[in-house]
Amino acid sequence: MTQRPFSRPGAIDLSGLARTPGPGAGAGPAGAGAGSASGAGAAAAGGASYWLDVTQENFQATVEASVTAPVLLVFYSPSRMPESAQMARDLATVAEEFEGRFLAGLVDIDTQAAIAQAVQLQQVPFVFAVIDARPQPLLQDLLGLDDLRATINQVMQQLTAQGITGRHQPRHAGPADGADDDEQLDPRYAPAQDALAAGDVDRAVAEYEKLLAANPADAEAAAGLAMAKVLQRTASVDPAAARAAADGAPDDVAAQTLAADLDLLDGDLDAAFSRLVELVRRSAGDDRNAAREHLLGLFAAVGNDDPRVLKGRQALASALF
Repeated sequence: MTQRPFSRPGAIDLSGLARTPGPGAGAGPAGAGAGSASGAGAAAAGGASYWLDVTQENFQATVEASVTAPVLLVFYSPSRMPESAQMARDLATVAEEFEGRFLAGLVDIDTQAAIAQAVQLQQVPFVFAVIDARPQPLLQDLLGLDDLRATINQVMQQLTAQGITGRHQPRHAGPADGADDDEQLDPRYAPAQDALAAGDVDRAVAEYEKLLAANPADAEAAAGLAMAKVLQRTASVDPAAARAAADGAPDDVAAQTLAADLDLLDGDLDAAFSRLVELVRRSAGDDRNAAREHLLGLFAAVGNDDPRVLKGRQALASALF
């Protein structure tokens, strides 16, 4: 199966701003004001972190850093919507939790109006995902920390499924950074991630299995293995034919589990989980156990921290008992 790329409509070209900063290039740093998102709640100034304030001076380097791993640019305004500054802080928090899977770039439009003008920003908050220096609109809703974490987790799962597995190196927070630190993969997972990037899913499965054999408590390796197995199962599948088969045979375990894998790769976790929960509810014996085991594998691929996994586990328990 050919992987469908992570894509959202309405991408905006930021390359012009990256090449030729406008008249506001001398604007003060985003963190200078008392209401800036970096003023509180994110990493301590000067500490190693996976976020930075974005200014015209470091904008180009920040965009170029997305060639190694995704950059999420969050636009906020302490003066117009203080809640958007909180969301920027929350994105910085989530970036720390993902340990370099993406870099959070915080853009205070009160001090960086030229960047906001270049992207024709209409509202705050607004989040762009920048991948290979190409920005795409990602979020335009005000989200709390838990919802933001769940959404970013889903995006990261989609990107992992496409072989986008690079990591940013920690950097010192703040605009003076320049976002030009060398990037590197976590060496523990580099062989498996390299295999995914090369499209060698079988090798990725083998590499993750080695990691788990050495350390059965390695949660990230377990999640990586579960996702790699989803990719392995769907590698030569025609999605349309597989979905048609599932629609025509609602109690066929093989058809339904394959369709659930496709739902997961499409980012529709609720559909994937509910499909198998209902199959567990309707089935018995070996079929029921097979559906349950497959669903547990999908939970592992997503990660127990995702609230949709908790909801799915509760639904599974209800279906079983």
